[in-house]
Amino acid sequence: MKVTKKTKVKRSPKRGFYDKETIYKILDNHFVCQIAFVYEGYPVVIPTIYGRDDDKLYIHGATVSRMLLELEKGVPMSINITQTDGIVLARSAFHHSLNYQSVTIFGQASIVTDENERYKALKVISDQIIPYRWEEVRSPSKKELKATKILKIPIMEASAKIRKGPPSDEKKDYNLPIWAGEIPITSIMQNPISDSKLKEGIPIPESVKKLMKNM
Repeated sequence: MKVTKKTKVKRSPKRGFYDKETIYKILDNHFVCQIAFVYEGYPVVIPTIYGRDDDKLYIHGATVSRMLLELEKGVPMSINITQTDGIVLARSAFHHSLNYQSVTIFGQASIVTDENERYKALKVISDQIIPYRWEEVRSPSKKELKATKILKIPIMEASAKIRKGPPSDEKKDYNLPIWAGEIPITSIMQNPISDSKLKEGIPIPESVKKLMKNM
């Protein structure tokens, strides 16, 4: 990934990563992003679901969505995905920190109009959340597809920033009688709960079983 003025990590540059392998690994571990853009002169940040297909992201929503209507104009936007891995407790208040992995993308969105690509994009987004679920459910109807707008964003300007490890205290503070260390944070999925209106005899689908097995 080419380093640009926008993507270059300035604060703690050693934590910056610009290779596709690192960036895509973080993207593929998540499905919710925060999208920032300027709307009618003021900044807006909106969370949304995404799906990655090779060097592009897909997002979708209602055709009347304020965010999608604005972004399809090609206005500048940025996307952030962050995973918090732990709280870092130092001996001094100043050096407390977080362990994290994040990706920031800059670019412009364009509307997807080709029907085959629209259908594919929705499957990509579905697979981003839970692989194989798309094949188990009813496909979108023409009415549902008409009510859905899909945008794609090329991943051309992006960088990752990662912090991991113990606290970094001042040398003189290592002798203080103060506990320091890390409190790891992990996200786990709980056991699935069947819909109360589910007909008897319908088992938990393979997509859910595979998802739980991989957690």
